[in-house]
Amino acid sequence: MIRIRVAAVGKIKESYFREGIAEYSKRLSRYCDFSVEEVREENFNDRPDEAAVGKILRTEGERLAKVARGYTVALAVEGRKLSSEKLAETIGRLTDGGEGEITFLIGGSYGMDEGLKARCRDRISFSDMTFPHALMRLIACEQIYRAFSILAGTEYHK
Repeated sequence: MIRIRVAAVGKIKESYFREGIAEYSKRLSRYCDFSVEEVREENFNDRPDEAAVGKILRTEGERLAKVARGYTVALAVEGRKLSSEKLAETIGRLTDGGEGEITFLIGGSYGMDEGLKARCRDRISFSDMTFPHALMRLIACEQIYRAFSILAGTEYHK
């Protein structure tokens, strides 16, 4: 069974996001060994300057890199855009190709370190829009579940 991990910066404070992620995690357990890894968000003042933002991105990037395993995918606005079917096809191809583990990475409030994105094997964008990272985590979990549902031929995806 393939291991799928979503690694993200920060803790989720809102119970409705936590509950949604828990529901998709439970659903995914029939298809894969699924987990969500949280790394600590760097403390910053209200309006950090450019140098401080760079330091925040590097520090959070190092934390994400430590939990990234297997085939790494940066979720980033400049990544390639996929339909749900194409995401399913990508996960299926990786699984069939022998990948035992996929880690989807989600940056923090300021995004993701460019160096970390460069080390990832793929970059995927779910939208040109900017989402709060807590919401992005829920969206990623739902889309990963949808991808496995498509691969399994269930009626979840219509």
